[in-house]
Amino acid sequence: MAELKDKLRADLSAAMKERDTVVTGVLRMTLAAVGKEEVAGKQARELSDEEVLRVVSKEAKKRDEAAEAFRGAGRAEQADAEEREAEILRRYLPKPLGDDELAQLVSDAIGEVEAELGERPGMKQMGQVMKAANAKAAGRAEGGKVAALVKAQLAG
Repeated sequence: MAELKDKLRADLSAAMKERDTVVTGVLRMTLAAVGKEEVAGKQARELSDEEVLRVVSKEAKKRDEAAEAFRGAGRAEQADAEEREAEILRRYLPKPLGDDELAQLVSDAIGEVEAELGERPGMKQMGQVMKAANAKAAGRAEGGKVAALVKAQLAG
């Protein structure tokens, strides 16, 4: 069902054969996180590619935050290691949206909500606009950045 999960497994096997301990470790942890997500909740299930992508994105973000913390503590070696791991995970993520693309995406989402409501949405409809914008961004933009742009465009 999940092609991305199969690709992660295949890449893990290849990394193990090449004795690439860094890639092997990162992919093992990521597949473990995917497995944990599959058994979370009341019933075990197979994750879709979109859900696997969300897990990979969350794992990359964890590495970025850890690297930042290590840098702040003056531990450059550990920070570099975390950044290398995050880069490995980013290979599996879609290319992030640029600022112009994201602004256009938010404008389109506002236009969709405007068509539904029959009037230009205001701050009260921010949730509806966010839902439409996040669906369009599909993991290619950080939620906080999307929210800031939606708020700016609705206020302006």
